[in-house]
Amino acid sequence: MTLCVDFLPSTVHAGRVSIHKVAVVVQDGVEPFGLGALCEVWAEPYHPDDDNPVFDFVVCTPRPGRVRGASGYDLYVDHGLGALDDADLVCVAPKRDFTAPAPELAAALRAAHDAGAFVLAHCTGAFALGEAGLLDGRRCTTHWRHAEELARLYPEARVDPDVLYVQDGRVLTGAGSSAGIDAALHLLRTTFGGRVAATTARRMVVSPHRDGGQAQFIKAPVPECQADSLGPVLAWIPEHLEDDLGVDVLARRAMMSPRTFARRFREETGTTPHAWVTHQRVMAAERLLEESDLGVEQVAARVGFSTAAALRHHFSRVRRVSPQQYRRRFSCVG
Repeated sequence: MTLCVDFLPSTVHAGRVSIHKVAVVVQDGVEPFGLGALCEVWAEPYHPDDDNPVFDFVVCTPRPGRVRGASGYDLYVDHGLGALDDADLVCVAPKRDFTAPAPELAAALRAAHDAGAFVLAHCTGAFALGEAGLLDGRRCTTHWRHAEELARLYPEARVDPDVLYVQDGRVLTGAGSSAGIDAALHLLRTTFGGRVAATTARRMVVSPHRDGGQAQFIKAPVPECQADSLGPVLAWIPEHLEDDLGVDVLARRAMMSPRTFARRFREETGTTPHAWVTHQRVMAAERLLEESDLGVEQVAARVGFSTAAALRHHFSRVRRVSPQQYRRRFSCVG
């Protein structure tokens, strides 16, 4: 890998610094959106406006050559599963006949994981991870339509059908379509920081962060900014994080009762008002920790947490590191 920026990720797994090389596995019946989404996150060339990391990116398949596609066109893939041997991240693209992963893939996935690689399954790619035994004893997810089948085939897996994505150790599983992008952005964020993840999301014209615990099925996943939707309120909140953003306050702004507002909020976002606001505050804190030299107490006040202790509590719960650790790892200042 060649990094075109002046930093390297600092997380170390089994002696390797992550993430340099990304290998995406495709099989017969590959779904084009899943493959394309992975390419969008991990295969982008350097652009000076983004100052983005560039990865050694390769697409591979169990049997090199023509790979049957799922949507009326096929792929030709030169690389075999040997590409996984030195990969830091192995992504499994979804396939239409997902209950029949290539038999040689299971061993290759186990070996890559044992060697220290992250393994990320997009949508029905989770079935290949199950076949490899990588879901045994782990929380995981897949598209809600197929979660019951995943649990039946791999009873040792702890399948959660109601979330967008799950990370359990070095194994990540994402639900259908855009949730696979969310999972990839989550990994990008935890490896390179919020600035890189947000820049990638902006380039892709997608939301910079959706919490993995959000519900898969919501009535209005992208609410329109109309008078009878919460779009205007959702757009207003990030600009007023220092204010009181309790349910009563937000409900009044939306001209609804608190009970109706809370119900509509979950319908439109898949989560609660408190959880959504907390994540907005954590993301704002990330930016300040990366791009400023403000103290933790000042950061907490700027993003609406009542005390530095409250910031530390919520930040550590969401990001699994303290604000100080996050700053040491991802600061762009000095």
